[in-house]
Amino acid sequence: MSTDQSSAAPGINLEQARLGVLGGSGLYAMEGLEDVRELVVETPFGEPSDALRLGRIGGLEVVFLARHGRHHSYTPSEVPYRANLWALRSLGVRWILSVSAVGSLQEQFRPLDMMVPDQFIDRTHQRPLTFFGEGVVAHVAAADPFCPTLSRLLADVGESLMPTGRQLHRGGTYLCMEGPAFSTRAESELYRSWGCGVIGMTNHTEARLAREAEMAYATLAMVTDYDCWHQEHASVSVELVLDNLRANATLAQEIVRVAAERIGAQRPGSGTHRALRHALMTPKEQVPPDTRRRVDLFTAPYWGALTEEG
Repeated sequence: MSTDQSSAAPGINLEQARLGVLGGSGLYAMEGLEDVRELVVETPFGEPSDALRLGRIGGLEVVFLARHGRHHSYTPSEVPYRANLWALRSLGVRWILSVSAVGSLQEQFRPLDMMVPDQFIDRTHQRPLTFFGEGVVAHVAAADPFCPTLSRLLADVGESLMPTGRQLHRGGTYLCMEGPAFSTRAESELYRSWGCGVIGMTNHTEARLAREAEMAYATLAMVTDYDCWHQEHASVSVELVLDNLRANATLAQEIVRVAAERIGAQRPGSGTHRALRHALMTPKEQVPPDTRRRVDLFTAPYWGALTEEG
């Protein structure tokens, strides 16, 4: 697949774009990065979860961020999602691979399997889900919340690397719950009845913000347990989750490394890269100056960069 510059926003150069990797529970560092340096990025939305690590895999520059912090200091509700995504975008990231631990809500998604989901249901209620507001309105399309192009690339790589006896599943619905406690059995059965495939606590928030920031987003969801609905398996526990996370970590690192090499070679364009083209509703002249400065990183291709006087 060649770079589809026609699907990118005005002014974007995917030849210079970087890949972002968001590491979840159990993945606090990115192996295989060369020439690594740490960057502290200030954002209009506060401090990111941690310093960002910029390095290289082959011909592609990669920015890694541990979403919970390298010492797992943030609960899912406390993760500074807007700061994290703004920081990545400010560093030229246009593709994001999220690596996340999830519980299974269906028999076929077995512990140690992986899934590349294609849909969300959001059950969070304590998180900001937009960069906009306070005088500026944007309505991005979210019918397909994951980037299909990036998800297909990630699934192709994952499928080719899965060991015998373990499976990578293409597609499925990720139920995003608030946390940090795991589900009750009644909740787990409710989500199963909705047809959800896996359950996690972070990715929906990231995906919504990544769409507004015009970054293609895909998830490698690592199944750690059967949640608490499966009567023939032990109820989900921290010990079980951590054991399976460790078992999955090496494989996840390899999948992300090979996916990064392919992204570097193909530099795929995505409709996501122009998500704001028809989404900005407020005339730029009516946006308060402080608000305009906060979103200028995203709106500059359409409204022009904000001047010092503006």
